[in-house]
Amino acid sequence: MWKKIYPRDQIEKYLIFDVLVVVLFIYQVFIVSNSIQPVGKIAAFLLFLATFYVGLWYRDWRLLAASLVWCVLFAWLGLYIDKWMLLNGFVFADLLGRTKRLWVIMGGMAGIVVMYLVHSWLDTGSFFALFKDLFFASMIMQLTTTIVVHTKEKTKHMKEKLDIASAQLEHYIQEEERNRIARDLHDTLGQTLTMIKLKSELTIRLVEKHPEKAKVELNDILDTSRYALRQVRELVTDMRFVSLAKEIVRSRELLRAADIDMSVIGEGPRSLTDVAETMVALSLREAVTNMIKHSEATICTLTHYEQGEHYYIQIIDNGKGLNQQGQGNGLQSMRERMAMLHGEAYMTANPDKGAVVTLKLPFMNNGRV
Repeated sequence: MWKKIYPRDQIEKYLIFDVLVVVLFIYQVFIVSNSIQPVGKIAAFLLFLATFYVGLWYRDWRLLAASLVWCVLFAWLGLYIDKWMLLNGFVFADLLGRTKRLWVIMGGMAGIVVMYLVHSWLDTGSFFALFKDLFFASMIMQLTTTIVVHTKEKTKHMKEKLDIASAQLEHYIQEEERNRIARDLHDTLGQTLTMIKLKSELTIRLVEKHPEKAKVELNDILDTSRYALRQVRELVTDMRFVSLAKEIVRSRELLRAADIDMSVIGEGPRSLTDVAETMVALSLREAVTNMIKHSEATICTLTHYEQGEHYYIQIIDNGKGLNQQGQGNGLQSMRERMAMLHGEAYMTANPDKGAVVTLKLPFMNNGRV
């Protein structure tokens, strides 16, 4: 029920202030004032509540009308009770700033100026007396409040629109990426799987009458399956390829920011497939992250070289050592990535001090990792 009487956002931000305004109004009108008849007090209170209610709920011409009535009310109360009643103009100065309609804002600000000028004329007989009064500063502050609140609200609305636009853009990007992946799967992997299906059906028919031909078809199915696996890896790599060279540069910068000096020894292997390079780069990222979090090292050396039929990467630090660094999720993730390449990842103790993370990958028949 309260939500229909009092706006939710007003409850969250201005409830105490609004209660204070109402209590002070009741105190000044019903207790302090002796120059207004009870009927006039009740009428002023009802008019106060009505204009305040309209100002809370509406941001169109009704807000302007309420603000003008509010200004007339408090110009009158300022004469019969106290000039300080004019400070209630701050209430509608804030409410006017929340509307998007500039003509409402300008009309309401004009009402505030007229309120002060009329009060000055009725109180002193001169409009110009206001400019020598302390309350001239309060009028300027009320006008400034409207401008500041309007600017703040405009900025908030622009931010909300920007957030909505960003969310929509992200959704469109994700949708486009899903469509691209679907097209790639249909154009590449879909045809390969169709071929495997047809060859499998043919093999079933040949297995009893022509076992030799069935064997040939099975070998073709095996080759086609390997080709399908390569297609899957290539699709995954296209979605997120990480360059090892760039990752080494990035790791050096991160370690430098953590006051760890990194040196690189050796050169990369003769050739890395995109899948292998991505897996190695991500494993290096895990190792560096683990080092920054746990090792307390000051020096790190990355060595990579070829030995026999394998390519090695070793990340050596002078930190707290193997027992302190532990072998948590980071090492497990590296092991899983290396296992996909038929390789290994393990951590050992540095003979001097610290730990050594080793990544080991086998060369394939074509000399590529």
